[in-house]
Amino acid sequence: MSKKRPVRAVFRPLRRSLAVPVWADVVLRLGGAFLLIFIVIMVHWSDRAGLNDTHDGQVSFLDVVYFTMISITTTGFGDIAPVSDRARLIEAVLVTPIRLAVITIFVGTAYNFLIKRSWETWRMKHIQERLEGHIVVLGFGVSGSEAVKELIERGTDPARIVVVDPAQARLAQAEGLGCNVLQGDATRDEIQNAVRVGTASTVLVSAGRDDTSVLIVLTTRHLAPNVPITVVIRADDNELLARQAGANNVINPVRFTGLLLAGSAEGQHVAEYLSDLASVAGRVQLVERPVEPAEIGQPLDRLATGGRGLRVYRGDRCIGFWEDDAKRLQAGDIVVEIAPTKASDAEPSG
Repeated sequence: MSKKRPVRAVFRPLRRSLAVPVWADVVLRLGGAFLLIFIVIMVHWSDRAGLNDTHDGQVSFLDVVYFTMISITTTGFGDIAPVSDRARLIEAVLVTPIRLAVITIFVGTAYNFLIKRSWETWRMKHIQERLEGHIVVLGFGVSGSEAVKELIERGTDPARIVVVDPAQARLAQAEGLGCNVLQGDATRDEIQNAVRVGTASTVLVSAGRDDTSVLIVLTTRHLAPNVPITVVIRADDNELLARQAGANNVINPVRFTGLLLAGSAEGQHVAEYLSDLASVAGRVQLVERPVEPAEIGQPLDRLATGGRGLRVYRGDRCIGFWEDDAKRLQAGDIVVEIAPTKASDAEPSG
């Protein structure tokens, strides 16, 4: 009998996506600085008659470049100096502001790439070490992005959401929503360890391909045996595989679309109501929650929230509102109810 190999936690810090890549930021900063230096060189060269070289009395182009660099860096050896009134005016009015701009660019670059990035790395590492009860979204395609937007609409703090995706452009969208992001392959142990799936409140998987999604579920269940996992599966044949891999909930968008189409065939309002239930932006929404202490012993149709009770989950049992067991709620029950949303409260009556 082989021993189960220990899971080795590999640290990969979370990060924030950047509006401009690092290499492009460096090129833009250095390009701007050297452009300003080139302008000063041309100004000095055009006014070289106002400069005095104490070494040989002649100012060559190399002398101009040398004088510009020691002037920009405020070194000032004194071997070349402006002597005419015009040259001194140029130094005071034109070169000095450019000198300050160049110094600001270099100091800003040093701050951004040494101090700021080091601080950001430490901050994200600190956030990562304290991740607990967060929501991990593995895959930020169409389904994943819509799920994150809906979570935020329902009041979830974006800082509690961690998005993993291999595409930089998708991570930029997730970061724009305020989420923590990590670029990488979610099928790998080290990536999931980095986002601490073991301490997450739930994991949402939407990789775009059923085979990849099932593999991600296998990895997640291996690392987090007790964390609820919801996965998007598009082929009916793969739903059983996803459940065997460890998914608690399997969502088939193709099947749900078929249900909406079938409902619309029987009436024009059925599909609309089902869509309304699925989103917090509608007038009503489905809510799943533990039974409240004040509701214990009460029937399902007398919920403290004022919602309409639909189902009770008691252990492995699913109890409908019409069944006798729904007439007396017990501690540990999970209630599914229909509750009005803020959007319905904002609408005028009548």
